Amino acid sequence: VQLQASGGGSVQAGGSLSLSCTVSGRRASEYGVGWFRQVPRKEREFVAAIKWSGDSPLYADSVQDRFTISRDTAKNTVFLRMDGLKPEDTAVYYCAAPQTTNTHYTSWRGYQYWGRGTQVTVRE
Repeated sequence: VQLQASGGGSVQAGGSLSLSCTVSGRRASEYGVGWFRQVPRKEREFVAAIKWSGDSPLYADSVQDRFTISRDTAKNTVFLRMDGLKPEDTAVYYCAAPQTTNTHYTSWRGYQYWGRGTQVTVRE
């Protein structure tokens, strides 16, 4: 299973970015996909996740109502739309997939497959 994240960049505060995570080796819908972010010297932080069923996406409180996770099953891709970006959203963003559906979707420990990160920088 391989994941490839893309779409990062630099944007001014209040702006928007969309990240994509393309999954290969399995269907993106098979076990779900999560997005995490990390800044230096801090633990990887949960951002959002979409389960295998596609129902009830999960969001961190800090991004609720600003970020939207979605998927295109035909393209085997999961998206993270980020609106109203804040400087504190600056981080390397990673997408990940669990090995089973019986996992803790909001913890990085619940995921076994990780893509390379993509940098998101939000300027003041």
